Amino acid sequence: MSPFERPGESDERTRSIDLTVLAGLACLLGSPLPDIAGNLSKFLMRYVPHSTLVLLAEDDVREPRKVRGDSGVAAALTKRSLESLRVDLRPDEAVRLSIDLRGAQREILATLSNTGALLVLADPGTEAIDEIVAPVWQIVAHRIQEFARQASPAYLLESRAVASVRVEAVAELEDQHSTVLESLLAVLRSPALDDHAARVTAANLTTDAAVGLRTATDRVRTASEEPVTTAFNRLKSDLHPLLRYRDVNIQFVEPPVDGRALPSEVAHGARAVVRGAILAFIDQPDVSRIRVQWDCDGKNLLVDIRDDGTSGLAAESEQVQPLSQRVAALNGSLTIATTEGWGSEMSVVLPLDPPATRGDGFAPWGLGPRELEVLEGIAVGMRNKEIATDLGISENTVKFHASKVFRKLGVTSRAQAASMVSQRRAAIPTIVPVVSSR
Repeated sequence: MSPFERPGESDERTRSIDLTVLAGLACLLGSPLPDIAGNLSKFLMRYVPHSTLVLLAEDDVREPRKVRGDSGVAAALTKRSLESLRVDLRPDEAVRLSIDLRGAQREILATLSNTGALLVLADPGTEAIDEIVAPVWQIVAHRIQEFARQASPAYLLESRAVASVRVEAVAELEDQHSTVLESLLAVLRSPALDDHAARVTAANLTTDAAVGLRTATDRVRTASEEPVTTAFNRLKSDLHPLLRYRDVNIQFVEPPVDGRALPSEVAHGARAVVRGAILAFIDQPDVSRIRVQWDCDGKNLLVDIRDDGTSGLAAESEQVQPLSQRVAALNGSLTIATTEGWGSEMSVVLPLDPPATRGDGFAPWGLGPRELEVLEGIAVGMRNKEIATDLGISENTVKFHASKVFRKLGVTSRAQAASMVSQRRAAIPTIVPVVSSR
């Protein structure tokens, strides 16, 4: 039966489930991203009882891996193990599997959305309605992706902060590579192994390491970058439904095929800016043609949008201001030139590299971008609830970051932390301000 068909009069159970699902989904889709795992677990519990829910969705730059439930099971479902699970799944199917978690066999229910996001329910009950999991996760995964597609200034600020520590992910891959090489040397030098045993052991080590390194590298690259031509083609697909019923001719000037890959936050932001700009242009009178061009100079993405209208688009208009905020979140620039009778031209420059975040006065404490934001709130006297509202995260997440900040600073109270910030700023008057999404 099609999902759009109404169930028969005799199928009261199906109809009851449909109404419950719709009501629950309405509430679930209104959840902020930090609460999505907890609310999804509550929603699914009535249909598929489970001990733990773990999701992996790279579109959520703040916290791609989210968990709810048994902490031991969640800790065993590492990002690496989730990546391995994802390889063997097909989108839109919910599959029960038995996997090894820290030496014990546990049953899981896993499903993959067509966005690439993975959902795992550990210890699913026997009295369960498995078929509901895949479509619900498909909807939720698209909702998570929509946050990236909309590319709000707050999202872009957070994404750029994550981008600034990509080097750490690369460093971890380098450490893994070094460990494998050291292990190979140890095998080859071991007096306890003959030549044949040493070759077999070394070959197994090398094969496993090569597969793991390739998978990890591909996932880091996929999550952090888009080829510029791919990003531009996605833009054209995004614009199609916007312009289907508009009598406007869009001319696309393709970026160079050998152009530098775009960081994901730049690709998301550029598409959002172009979509918003085109909507603003076509609302002007007498606009029949718009030209969209992307180019790269090696350091910046250059976006140029022109129309053939007669009135022009004002830089201070309500339609342009949100676009300017998105561009500012990426440390870029947006300008509009209007010529009477010839239309408007919007030029956007988006730097491809994030600004350095390790050169400020807090670097010796080893704080990450989110910890810096929490510390900034503490330093100005904000409570956890206020910081959570300000940063768009849950209060529990603020408490988690605050405890890490206290540990790194070697303090036990908010007053001591605020005092250290004051002392640091007094000692370094030229300190770079903490980046905040406020």
